[in-house]
Amino acid sequence: MHSGIYISQSDARPMYLQIMEQIKQRVAVGDWPRGQEIPSIRQLAVELRVSVITVKRAYLELERESVIVTQHGKGSTVAADPDLSPRLYDRELAEHIDQGVRLAELLGLTQDELVVRVRERWRQASFAGSARPDKQEQDKQEEELV
Repeated sequence: MHSGIYISQSDARPMYLQIMEQIKQRVAVGDWPRGQEIPSIRQLAVELRVSVITVKRAYLELERESVIVTQHGKGSTVAADPDLSPRLYDRELAEHIDQGVRLAELLGLTQDELVVRVRERWRQASFAGSARPDKQEQDKQEEELV
C-alpha cells in the first residue's frame, strides 16, 4: 500500500509532525475513511526512509488525539469517529477555494461569475439524492447564501 505521504527536507517542522498532518488531511478529506487500515509503522518508515521511531511517535500522537486506533498485533486503522478539529477542515477548504480562484483567473472569470458557479455547484450538491425544492424554496436558499 502506497501511502502518498511525503517528507519535505525543506520543511522546518519535525518529520513526525509532517507525517501527522498528512494523515489527518487524508482522513479529513475522506481519502482514508473510518475503519480503513493504514500502513504499518514499519511499512511507512521504509516508504519514507525515516526511522521507525519517527513514525511510531506520529502514530502514538495520532492515537492520543483519537484520529487512529492501534491494536497490538493487528495494526492501525482510522478511528470510527476521528477527532479532527474544525481548523483542519477550514484549512482544507481554504486550499480548495484558493485553487478555485486561481482556476477562475486562468479562465478569465470575474468574481461574480465565480460566485454564480459556486452557487450552482452548491445547489447541485445540496439537492443530490433528494427531491428538488420548489422555486420559492430555491430562492430562499439562494438568499441565505448571499
